[in-house]
Amino acid sequence: MRTPLCVIAMAISGFTISVLNAQAPAVSNPAIKGAFEKITVHGRSLEGNLEGNSPDREVFVYLPPSYARETTRRFPVVYFLHGYSVKAEAYVRSLGLPETVENAMTQAGGREMILVMPDAFTKYSGSMYSNSPTIGDWEGFIATDLVGYIDSHYRTIANRENRGLSGHSMGGYGTVRIGMKHPSVFSSLYAMSSCCLMNNPGQGGGAAPRGNAPAEPAAGRGARGGGLANALSAQAAAWAPNPLNPPQYFDLPTKDGVVQPLIAAKWIANSPLVMVDQYVPSLKQYHAISIDVGDKDPLGAANNDLDQALTRLGVAHTFEIYDGDHGNRVRERFQTKVIPFFSKNLK
Repeated sequence: MRTPLCVIAMAISGFTISVLNAQAPAVSNPAIKGAFEKITVHGRSLEGNLEGNSPDREVFVYLPPSYARETTRRFPVVYFLHGYSVKAEAYVRSLGLPETVENAMTQAGGREMILVMPDAFTKYSGSMYSNSPTIGDWEGFIATDLVGYIDSHYRTIANRENRGLSGHSMGGYGTVRIGMKHPSVFSSLYAMSSCCLMNNPGQGGGAAPRGNAPAEPAAGRGARGGGLANALSAQAAAWAPNPLNPPQYFDLPTKDGVVQPLIAAKWIANSPLVMVDQYVPSLKQYHAISIDVGDKDPLGAANNDLDQALTRLGVAHTFEIYDGDHGNRVRERFQTKVIPFFSKNLK
């Protein structure tokens, strides 16, 4: 049985609060040799979305130390997708950027690379990195608009072999989802503590959906509304859009406590554990895939199910269960696992 959504809400909320309270890194510190920029990228894929989310997105870009010195050199790129309910800037603080990237690069086998983190905060606190007329095409924004912009404005090695995709929680879901659909864009994937791997509103006889939903903080903690309701609205906007149902422009999977089968089926259809069998040829194109989750994370069972599904389907990957919960070791693992993973696997 999946972990109830309210339990996951509390678990992930704890991480969200720690993210928001984290101290900002001293970007101006002379010890930091690289450059850290905040830019705005226009997403054509996001234009005209019914929620009114701006297609002009804040993006954080880290440039390694050699970028300014070696003016003809090109670099691989890692795209990192943040979690639900907070903006990208909160993850900049919680991950200790750019120090953690540079610390990882100084270790044995470390390589210089560009790191890109786009902001995916929406009206209901998160895009789910999905595609709908209500929220816009976030898959297209990440895989086409953003990648195209970075390749045309920075000295990247502009091929799939030198692009990696990673993310945490909602960003882990986005990594798996976008990765399955865009193997021609990325060559390596690292999904951290992915949420939303199995979304079945019908579990519990019409009660709140169980397991994997990114229901994060209370109002005023980075969300524009109240935690659980905001999370359900974000998922509905991503997976069950309805342009004829203003002002929300989406349908919820339950009505008066009764599951609506068609709407519930749309949520299920957006579950990577359901989708994965359709994308085996795409996943087998990847040079490397890694998944991790804490042993005390309520999302652990679903991540274990994804590991078993990939094994059953013959998709090469690594899976690690580590000592931790949903957020207490994310910064550490970003430095000691994620960046070294891409140093090893990007050409």
